[in-house]
Amino acid sequence: MFRSEYADVPAVEQPIHEAVLGGAAERGDTPALVDGVDGTTLTYGQLDHFHRRLAAAFAEAGVRKGDVLALHSPNTIAFPTAFYAATRAGASVTTVHPLATAEEFAKQLRDSAASWIVTVSPLLETARQAAELAGGVREIFVCDQAAGHRSLIELLGSTAPEPQVDIDPVEDVAALPYSSGTTGVPKGVMLTHRSIATNLAQLSPCMPMGSGDRILAVLPFFHIYGLTALINAPLRQGATVVVLPRFDLDTFLAAIQKHHITGLYVAPPIVLALAKHPAVAQYDLSSLKYIICSAAPLDAALAAACSQRLGLPPVGQAYGMTELSPGTHVVPLDAENPPPGTVGKLIAGTEMRIVSLDDPAKDLGVGEAGEITIRGPQVMKGYLGRPDATAAMIDADGWLHTGDVGHVDADGWLFVVDRVKELIKYKGFQVAPAELEALLLTHPGIADAAVIGVYNEDNNEVPHAFVVRQPSAPDLTEGEVMMHVAERVAPYKRVRMVTFVDGVPRAASGKILRRQLRSLS
Repeated sequence: MFRSEYADVPAVEQPIHEAVLGGAAERGDTPALVDGVDGTTLTYGQLDHFHRRLAAAFAEAGVRKGDVLALHSPNTIAFPTAFYAATRAGASVTTVHPLATAEEFAKQLRDSAASWIVTVSPLLETARQAAELAGGVREIFVCDQAAGHRSLIELLGSTAPEPQVDIDPVEDVAALPYSSGTTGVPKGVMLTHRSIATNLAQLSPCMPMGSGDRILAVLPFFHIYGLTALINAPLRQGATVVVLPRFDLDTFLAAIQKHHITGLYVAPPIVLALAKHPAVAQYDLSSLKYIICSAAPLDAALAAACSQRLGLPPVGQAYGMTELSPGTHVVPLDAENPPPGTVGKLIAGTEMRIVSLDDPAKDLGVGEAGEITIRGPQVMKGYLGRPDATAAMIDADGWLHTGDVGHVDADGWLFVVDRVKELIKYKGFQVAPAELEALLLTHPGIADAAVIGVYNEDNNEVPHAFVVRQPSAPDLTEGEVMMHVAERVAPYKRVRMVTFVDGVPRAASGKILRRQLRSLS
């Protein structure tokens, strides 16, 4: 068993709005949230006041403890206000992908039994259709303005008393995000107030922030990575969050320059852009102090190329999953010379076992690759309404089986090799798609790549690469791609098929959507 080298932190048994905003009023005029496009700013004092007034308005509208409110919005400075207002009113918040179809949204509304929706006017028609399909929705609020719907701005004028709700942080669900669905049917992940709040306390010794820090928020807030790294953690520690609604490279780079951003929390596609895109050279990014990358595997060579180009310390990685609130590992900001490719060390109060892929009862030691299992206060309460799926994920001793394959070195650094279910078995040999993807990205003519296993005419599972050509290499051939890999790997790891595509399909978190690729193969 591997244990964290950090001192344990006591469980934070507070509602999430108190754990994050407990000190907001004292921070007064310090900017909390800044719209990265138009500059609109909410101070900590305003955020504290507004979320309390909105909680009062929600309660006056009928929101009660045990209700579920669906938050359906791109990143805006209103998103955190709505989130904390809903939890203060006693509701659980299920966050919805802003690009979800009405049918997908309706499934989530039905599964979560949501009775309230907060959305934005450009997405209102989808929300209306979803509510009609699902039934049971009492009211749809909008963050901005839309005829026939009450706006959050209007609700801030409520004179109703602030709700005093008896929240049990141990049992009551604060957030109900849905797992990405890349490996199955999306499931509601029950994260309690305590599991989220304690995870913030676990992470803070490795990732300290303060009033001088300015964090650029471009990863989606609806995803647990964005919710934790870009809302809860910075606001808990008094940093300023500059919010962008979506990733556009020039807008992103301009925001870093204009707002003197000090820290970035990103996914691998953004690291790829920072390392390779010519536009980066046109902006002053000298305010940056660090970059943390998570949500999907990041190749060590790509990370090094990014940090070298920007003159920064090595791009640090973090590891976790929605079911873990989400963090378990991070490369500490003060780490000196972390080994390339590591996703970090165990955060405070977290235990890990690496178990054999062939015999889950067998523990493995330093340097041996197996499935990563985690135990700690950040483990989810379970999947909503799916006790069998919960039992398949969390064993009787409280160990959550991540489905990720990894190994630990003698100094406690974790390296994630791949997903258990995504490993390609070529004639009995295990081939990790992430390793081949990282290798493909070293080719100067390749802009992006993904690898899946497909069965050939001999019924052998073989690596099939989907490759996006660089604009400078329009004539890159299948043979050149295969040769680039073949010269650098053992024979059983060679790419056997290549398909050129315009883009690699990814979830908002940056994870490759391999199921979509399988439909193309």
